[in-house]
Amino acid sequence: MSDNNLKILINTLPKKLRPVARFLRHQESASGLSTTRYIQDVSTCLIPKAVFSRSIEDLTENTFLETSEEALIYLSPTLLGEYVARKGFSKGLSSNLKKDVAETGVNLLKKAEKNALVKENNKKVLPVKAAIALAATAIPLTEYSLNYIKNLMTLKLFNKSDFKNIASLEKNQEDKTQQEKVKQSAKKHIALAGGIYAGLLGLAGLLATRGKNSKVLQKISEFIVAPGNKLFTKNEKAKNFVNKYFNMDFNKSPKGKLVLSKGQLTTCVLVGGCGYFGASSDRGKENLKETATRFPLVALYVITGSELVEKGFKNFLFKRGKCKDILNNKKETVPFEKFGELAQRLAKEKGTTVEQEFKSLVKQKGLIFGLPYLFALGVMGFFVSGMTVRATKKRYENEHKLK
Repeated sequence: MSDNNLKILINTLPKKLRPVARFLRHQESASGLSTTRYIQDVSTCLIPKAVFSRSIEDLTENTFLETSEEALIYLSPTLLGEYVARKGFSKGLSSNLKKDVAETGVNLLKKAEKNALVKENNKKVLPVKAAIALAATAIPLTEYSLNYIKNLMTLKLFNKSDFKNIASLEKNQEDKTQQEKVKQSAKKHIALAGGIYAGLLGLAGLLATRGKNSKVLQKISEFIVAPGNKLFTKNEKAKNFVNKYFNMDFNKSPKGKLVLSKGQLTTCVLVGGCGYFGASSDRGKENLKETATRFPLVALYVITGSELVEKGFKNFLFKRGKCKDILNNKKETVPFEKFGELAQRLAKEKGTTVEQEFKSLVKQKGLIFGLPYLFALGVMGFFVSGMTVRATKKRYENEHKLK
């Protein structure tokens, strides 16, 4: 069914159901990852942290970190990848090959297995794609630096570096020597991130200019845009997992634009986590323990979203024979783009109208996606934030009782 006909069917839905249909359709597109995860992060990180803030310093830090991280992770990839790196590094390619830059490296390598021309073109395209991916490492490296920038900000605005004071566990005079250590550590790690990026940018330039003539650089390029293909040549499941979650390559939007991938999301979480733990350690063991309590849960959720909960919910519905119009034997849902065709077939089989069946399909999809989504928002948001704050306070009180 054409895109226009699908839009017409969406407009036949009740007004309250139309936004649901549009959101479901968008979140399944390649560009939908940014939107979906942006909403999740605001709900699970910014709002709950603001509610459970323990001081003006804590609130300021959380607001700065979450707003900066969300803009950086979810808005910057397309801006940096599509409008800066892609334009800069693909200048030497022909018009046709410039279009291939938007295709994922995994797909290009798969096509090359059956097409000699694609294989030959990949020698030019993959190094450019790898260069673009390396240029985009500015995002996780900036994410790494944000926690150190946050430490400097709190020192500058509130003259505080001791987490016990920031979290209102104590109200002690700040140690000037400790403040200087926090300050110098922050500057050192921010400079380190800048130095690493300079090196990666240099490698990106080398790949883009020399990659097409070097077998070594081509192999490096293939590893960057399809690491699973290189690491697991005989294990399809492991290969797909690594390509999905540890690939620095961009995804392709329906309009041929570069958009955020899950591999880039994982890179941001892991690299940013190093900065999170390092900056926390500088401010005392209480801050480090709180980070260790919160980070594993939040990191897993940021990377996978509500997928794990959704998978369990699908199994639950499948066993009870629910939503069987869109759930197959593999517990996979029919893509939203095929709802029009499916509604036509079901209408013929049941003697109903296409509009009725389409409405039913949207409701079923909304149920499968919506409940796990809302559940995960509540649990990973307010529960984790509240639990973390309480655990920190409880640990501190128990330690003081022992002294």
